Amino acid sequence: MKTLKLIGPLKQLLTLAGLPLKGALNDQQLEIIENAGILILNDKIVEVGDYKTLLRTHRDRRIKKIEVKGAMVALPSWIDCHTHICFAGSRAKDFAMRNAGKSYLEIAKAGGGIWDTVQATRAASIAQLKKLTNSRIERHLRSGVTTIEIKSGYGLMPSQELKMLSAIQMLKTPADLIPTCLAAHMKPKDFVGTKEAYLSDIQHKLFPMLKTHHLSNRVDAFVEQSAFTPEEITPYLLGAKAQGFDITIHADQFTTGGSALAIKLGAKSADHLEVSGEEEIQALAKSDVVSVALPGASLGIGCAFTPARKILDAGGALAIASDWNPGSAPMGNLIAQASVLAAFEKLSTAEVFAGLTFRAAAALGLSDRGILAPGMLADFNLYAIEGYQEILYHQGQLAPAQVWKKGKLVKFKDA
Repeated sequence: MKTLKLIGPLKQLLTLAGLPLKGALNDQQLEIIENAGILILNDKIVEVGDYKTLLRTHRDRRIKKIEVKGAMVALPSWIDCHTHICFAGSRAKDFAMRNAGKSYLEIAKAGGGIWDTVQATRAASIAQLKKLTNSRIERHLRSGVTTIEIKSGYGLMPSQELKMLSAIQMLKTPADLIPTCLAAHMKPKDFVGTKEAYLSDIQHKLFPMLKTHHLSNRVDAFVEQSAFTPEEITPYLLGAKAQGFDITIHADQFTTGGSALAIKLGAKSADHLEVSGEEEIQALAKSDVVSVALPGASLGIGCAFTPARKILDAGGALAIASDWNPGSAPMGNLIAQASVLAAFEKLSTAEVFAGLTFRAAAALGLSDRGILAPGMLADFNLYAIEGYQEILYHQGQLAPAQVWKKGKLVKFKDA
């Protein structure tokens, strides 16, 4: 007979069960179980409910009780569905120049921008990339983020993109890592030929290697006038879909057009959307594409936030991610960013929690996490607080007392 683990008693447990994937939410819709327990077998949840009732109901089974001391609030652990945390180098000079009023073009001419990170990342060894990326994963884990999407896109040639994705694959961490190929970040400065030729080179040389070595099942593209237009990128993304890749798009960050393409091609998500207007918002709401707000980029660049309130009110699915990268979003604190977005866009706590859990999972094509319910992964955070409202109130400064991943307590070195 296999041993069950029962964690509790918990002051509050927020299941996030029964909430729709799309549309606005209010806090009264949250299912909150008081004096709760979580019953786990291996990496999955068997049952959640009243702690004493669970003990009584399963008294004939072998149960290992893991008693929680003090008031604890449990909820699904966070999912960051958009990051660029595999990189080397720093763009601190870019940040200072941008704050001093320099334009993107002026920064690029001065040696900054994405190309600066490409050069630093190309110069780094796999071992160095693993060390740098692992330190960022550790930060995320400590804040309760247990599923992390990580993009390539700072290699910008087949061999260097392979190096990045191989480094991600080699990492040993309790977190689930979801690698995404972003070779279509920009046309590299050292590529001799057109954008179309570069994209063809990637599609024919890199994509088969990704499949052969199981390095990624997702392809992303930066759709902007400064990167790739919808017309330029469409054959590339259609080719990716034909080879069995899921696609996602950096869309509507500075100009519109990307979100319409995401809808047309059936992308899992359209990420950024800072300049999306009413037409784009209504189209996204009617589609199955998850809209991903990236408040870290708005804070880093000093631009408007994704129109999250309008997307939700129109009936769209909204996820929230960090966009953690060395240029436009160096903060990396997902909960701080989500808290700020909530304040500016007037998002309910339920909408933020949904955007960081099961709606973020949907953006990654995952249906086995983000909700505390039977059959779901036992991924959850415990906070030493009296009520769930404390989490966003502290704006990213409140760390979980415990982080559980696949039914195991995550152990940190200094714990």
